[in-house]
Amino acid sequence: MKWLLLLPFILQAFVVAIDEFYFHWKRGLPLWERVGHPLDVCTLLACFGWVVTRPYSESALVVYAGLAVFSCLFVTKDEWLHARLCGPGEQWIHSLLFLLQPAALISAGVIWAMAPEAGVAPHGVLQQSAAELYPMLYIQVALQSGFLAYQILYWGFLRKHHVKAAPAPQQDFKIPSAQVA
Repeated sequence: MKWLLLLPFILQAFVVAIDEFYFHWKRGLPLWERVGHPLDVCTLLACFGWVVTRPYSESALVVYAGLAVFSCLFVTKDEWLHARLCGPGEQWIHSLLFLLQPAALISAGVIWAMAPEAGVAPHGVLQQSAAELYPMLYIQVALQSGFLAYQILYWGFLRKHHVKAAPAPQQDFKIPSAQVA
């Protein structure tokens, strides 16, 4: 059970690394992405920050669900621009991220909701897994904060040259065209 709860975070980190360190570094980021991507991370930080600073309750869960839905919708804001700027490989990576973000947020919500309160011994496999993984939510806050700082420093100061949106490059991978007889 523990691995099932942890898997979305691992996969999301792996796919984000491909998106950032392969695709973004390869093509550079225009201003709207250099601003928008840190804002995307801020929406995730709001979600993870909520669960580590509040005890679980039904009303806190409603707020968390609202934050999570907002975050998942917010990250789609640039896709109509990405359609012109990104090749098919990067578009596919983005589609994976759109699947993994809600999975990670659901997993965080389950961990938060199922982790036993202080002083209460966990019972059941899910509650035991949640209790063991709860500190990972603090690690998520730290990792997301570090990624936010990296994005601001790297794209805002170290590599801040402007990149203009252009037609999507086709060199990511080629789809063989059908031979017409």
